[in-house]
Amino acid sequence: MTHRASPAKAYDFLLKFLLVGDSDVGKGEILASLQDGATESPYGYNMGIDYKTTTILLDGRRIKLQLWDTSGQGRFCTIFRSYSRGAQGVILVYDITNRWSFDGIDRWIKEIDEHAPGVPKILVGNRLHLAFKRQVSTEQAQCYAERLGMTFFEVSPLCNFNITESFTELARIVLMRHGMDRLWRPNKVLSLQDLCCRAIVSCTPVHLVDKLPLPVALRSHLKSFSMANGLNARMMHGRSYSLTANNLNKRHSLKKAKIIRPPQSPPKNCTRNSCKIS
Repeated sequence: MTHRASPAKAYDFLLKFLLVGDSDVGKGEILASLQDGATESPYGYNMGIDYKTTTILLDGRRIKLQLWDTSGQGRFCTIFRSYSRGAQGVILVYDITNRWSFDGIDRWIKEIDEHAPGVPKILVGNRLHLAFKRQVSTEQAQCYAERLGMTFFEVSPLCNFNITESFTELARIVLMRHGMDRLWRPNKVLSLQDLCCRAIVSCTPVHLVDKLPLPVALRSHLKSFSMANGLNARMMHGRSYSLTANNLNKRHSLKKAKIIRPPQSPPKNCTRNSCKIS
């Protein structure tokens, strides 16, 4: 992991992630869905390895990701072992329409634990747009991920669904594990974009971000920002909702208090002496 501190910088952190899984599970489709970044390996060769870079926004920090797609074929296992030693995160990919690819995740986890022990991992079920051909249920994959202490996502490169969110969650786990949360609130003035993201996320739930009349890139940044601050956002939304409810209750009580009924005059046929005014 690299942290850049130069005044004119294109990113704040540099992370290296590996996409791991059997062949033909769609790892290349995930990389191809990313529009930004370079596709040429910085080492000058791509034999058995696909490479892509992308930049995400995590709590106002620009995180550059180097994504390496290791081939699932057995003849490239040696390349995978060499590349896994320098990885900060691993994305385990399987195809939800291929039961065999899900059963092979155990083998890849053994390889990772042997050559890169302790590296944070997430489980990704690819090709959600082919859910009508599903062979692996969401509940089964979720239980499997929880048993191994991993976060689980189902993604669709065709619909660009949960691609950025899965990368953002893994980046958050990696940075928190390395103690980078102490750098989350630097003593400097935030940019206008960061301030706008904070203001919008603080009053907009994550499921309503897609409905905002904003460009797709900005909505993606806002969703990443909101996912990174999910707990704070939920707390803020909870306070705002509770305050709203309290205000409504107070208004209703004030309206009830303002309604003053005039005293009723005694009926004409009243025969009690106490009703007479002396």
